[in-house]
Amino acid sequence: MGLGHLMHHTPNPDTAGLTIDHGGTYDVFGAVFFGGRRDRVYRRLAELSGARPGDRVLDIGCGTGYLTRRLAAVADAGTVVGVDASAAVLERARKITTERNCTYSVGVAESLPGEDSSFDVVTNCLMLHHLPEDVRATALEEMWRVLRPGGRLLIGEFRPPANPLGRHLVGALTGPSMRHNPIHLLEPMVAEAGFEQIGSGDLHPWIRYITALKPGATR
Repeated sequence: MGLGHLMHHTPNPDTAGLTIDHGGTYDVFGAVFFGGRRDRVYRRLAELSGARPGDRVLDIGCGTGYLTRRLAAVADAGTVVGVDASAAVLERARKITTERNCTYSVGVAESLPGEDSSFDVVTNCLMLHHLPEDVRATALEEMWRVLRPGGRLLIGEFRPPANPLGRHLVGALTGPSMRHNPIHLLEPMVAEAGFEQIGSGDLHPWIRYITALKPGATR
């Protein structure tokens, strides 16, 4: 059983999904797993989110805040809230965060903190595969709910290797939830939730991203 597999399988009574509670270990694992490209990938995700100075941004399943902090830099005078089901991992996030416009809150994707239409941008990266398949649609409904009309959604998910040997190695490290991650279902799920102007692409080495807009007032 791989290190990543162990960290991805922590039950939490507040969510049907699984959480990561070993923040420091996960950061080391992430640095190795991305082969030195993690910072570049996450900065690009922050750009793709469409966040602008002054925006209110919600980062779901934020973990230790790696993407949250990069979103805070983009939002500048705005605010970024990182939400995660694990209080332990948020404790580490708070310790290593220096950005003043960046805060953290315990919460779950299927019942997000926040009022209707209260965020300009909603993001999540490497989060959806932690949820059971029947809960993912509920999480997307919640993302829709808290986004204001005209608001932007960004999803980043793990893209399994195309070759069988690569998938086997990934499975050995992380477990079946990533080895068999059905990224081909992401765009249909986002469309089913009501989002429009859906775009997608890949970031080397592991990320498939989806961008979309909640229809309504323009930004």
